Amino acid sequence: MSHNFTDLAYLATRLQYSQTLTPHPQAPPPTTTTTTMEKYRHVLLVTFPAQGHINPALQFAKRLVRLGAHVTLATSVSSYRRMTKTPAPQGLSFATYSDGYDDGFKPTTDDLEHYIFAIKRSGSKTLTDLIVSSANEGRPFQYLVYNMLLPWAGNVARELHLPSAVLWIQPATVLDIYYYYFNGYGDDIRKNGTDPSYSLQLPGLPLLYGRDLPSFLLGSNTYTFALPSFQEQFEALQKESNPRVLVNTFDGLEPEALRVIEKFNLAAVGPLIPSAFLDGKDPSDKAFGGDLFQGSKEYYIEWLNSKPNSSVIYVSFGSMAVLAKQQMEEMARGLLDCGRPFLWVIRAKEKGEEETEEERLSCRKELEQKGMIVPWCSQVEVLSHPSLACFVTHCGWNSSLESLVTGVPVVAFPQWSDQGTNAKLIEDVWKTGLRVTANKDGIVEGDEIKRCLELVAGGGDRGEELRRNAKKWKELAREAAREGGSSYKNLKAFVEEIGGCLC
Repeated sequence: MSHNFTDLAYLATRLQYSQTLTPHPQAPPPTTTTTTMEKYRHVLLVTFPAQGHINPALQFAKRLVRLGAHVTLATSVSSYRRMTKTPAPQGLSFATYSDGYDDGFKPTTDDLEHYIFAIKRSGSKTLTDLIVSSANEGRPFQYLVYNMLLPWAGNVARELHLPSAVLWIQPATVLDIYYYYFNGYGDDIRKNGTDPSYSLQLPGLPLLYGRDLPSFLLGSNTYTFALPSFQEQFEALQKESNPRVLVNTFDGLEPEALRVIEKFNLAAVGPLIPSAFLDGKDPSDKAFGGDLFQGSKEYYIEWLNSKPNSSVIYVSFGSMAVLAKQQMEEMARGLLDCGRPFLWVIRAKEKGEEETEEERLSCRKELEQKGMIVPWCSQVEVLSHPSLACFVTHCGWNSSLESLVTGVPVVAFPQWSDQGTNAKLIEDVWKTGLRVTANKDGIVEGDEIKRCLELVAGGGDRGEELRRNAKKWKELAREAAREGGSSYKNLKAFVEEIGGCLC
């Protein structure tokens, strides 16, 4: 039976006897010691156990540490086991909570709906244990920051009287759309959102069409767990006296979207990208450092080194999206017909699974002659390489930000979640890319892919304009992250506020 956190007797018992408790049995021991000052700025950062959530959380943790805080980053037992173990900076340690699937979630056999229920039940219990035992060991947390899909972590913080904030890892525009959906616009969007001609003008946002809205809001959505999680997130925020949201964006990128919802205190703290590619504060920080997918990078960097500047097309659809076989064949045809060298990330099968003959691309040999196919790569390093001409992306927010920070124009190929909104911003607001158009069956044909590649990577007026805009946003992103920049100031103010929590 799940624990009821309003049971004050339980909490009193936990506080009384937690001296005898050890942290979660799978949790690694603390890896750092803290100074007296850092003890007063001890942040617990709780992340959902997916690559797209861990990456920005780790970068956020490193920023806080550089500003004088001590951070304990907590993720699930199974994802911590899979994470690449790189040396952590002084002031950053790791802990785990149980999501009820300590041996790992298996997408092919496990039920996602049940997982969301299990992570809330098991995560709430083990996170409470971690907070209470840390306090009784003389290492209390002063603040809890949690990212999306974990509204229960905010509830735990509130029950234990621990100040908290959300780390929102999508653009502020997407947060605004969800807010409007739950506050007056839901019926209209549900009724009309799948109509291609439907348009919506929300306060402070650009004109949106159905395809620009987060997919979880549309009638075609099959992921029924998502919307209740977001609704619970907003309800949790509205219970706070000072609802704080730290957004992985920067002021110059979304000035109106960050200000339009007056009920919430939104602060831009991004882009949360490794320092070596952004503010240069830590030249050794060249990777996110928490990869769940691993591989060697020497061979593809050597291949990129052999290519002329601005010649290579980089294709990646992130850590979750899987393209249908027909779409993969069309992508292959578009790349081959375009005639440029390409680096294409096609994730390997899970351990023990073999690729069937039906799944194998019909032109694999020709693809490997004209380009390179890899199962994994260090994306921000690839995007920073001078040989890159353009990025074919699913428009996940991490990938979208990385394209902006590195100044690489994109072919936007959104799949689900926030990606349609991100593609809208890329094409119509920031003007750094071109969005593909699917046929009536939802497939983007090879000819359309070739057309977009030639416009974005070619030498025509459109390509030149996109490259100029990409360069502009690259400079603005770096300016925001530098000491004295808008995101730096917002982070510094947040850390100083943590220090004041005990005053």
